[in-house]
Amino acid sequence: MEWLSRHKVNIILFITTAYTTYYVNGPWYSGAIMAILLSHEMGHFVMCKKYKVESTLPFFIPVPFPPFGTFGAVIKMRGFIPNKRALFDIGAAGPLAGLVFALPAVIIGLSLSEVRAVTETDAVHYLGLGEPLLFMFLAKIVVGNVPEGLDIFLHPIAFAGWAGLFVTALNLLPIGQLDGGHIIYALLGRKSEIVYRIGILAFCAIALFYYPGWMLFAMLLLIFGFHHPAPMDEHTGLNLPRKLLGIFMLILFIVCFTPVPLKLEMP
Repeated sequence: MEWLSRHKVNIILFITTAYTTYYVNGPWYSGAIMAILLSHEMGHFVMCKKYKVESTLPFFIPVPFPPFGTFGAVIKMRGFIPNKRALFDIGAAGPLAGLVFALPAVIIGLSLSEVRAVTETDAVHYLGLGEPLLFMFLAKIVVGNVPEGLDIFLHPIAFAGWAGLFVTALNLLPIGQLDGGHIIYALLGRKSEIVYRIGILAFCAIALFYYPGWMLFAMLLLIFGFHHPAPMDEHTGLNLPRKLLGIFMLILFIVCFTPVPLKLEMP
């Protein structure tokens, strides 16, 4: 009972988000996206426990309208991070854990999806999705070539998988205190601020000239994205396996990111 009382806000937000995702896209989507988000945040949480960094359980953010029914989930770290290895492991664990559920969701969901023409009835609710390279690759394997004039109508599980890749890409932006920012700082130390500035300028350029839907997120990055608190020990570097994994995480960002995630025009 004490545990329930201490974490009642987390529990209420989890249940509410399960409901809003169900309300927006049904039970299959809700189950899949909740699993992806929970595994992502628990990846961070488990690593925080490993390195004795005080942190909260995940706080889910419910949103009672499409397309996602949620703004994701976050944990709050309250303690100091001991060294760069801990910082790297905490930052990388979330995206990797989320991917364990997002990739099967994409593959299973695509196998359940329908390929057909967009009718006038469909056009009322049509929402085109930008396809990151990883999603395109998996779609090519599972669905094959889509004939001209047809489109893939995603099963709710596939949409949850797509959303999982979307969340992975956003978190892996090499900026500030995002997961990608943790990884870059662990790799480069204080020199990472150069990467943050380049990343923020590039993202703002996309928001201004290419996809205005990013504008709010770009403004948040301008406010919070330039700096990263240093770990207690800045001198202990990463070993070779972590450096290689860091390169893999940057590649993962590239193959999961799409500059225009949502499109309203007809195909």
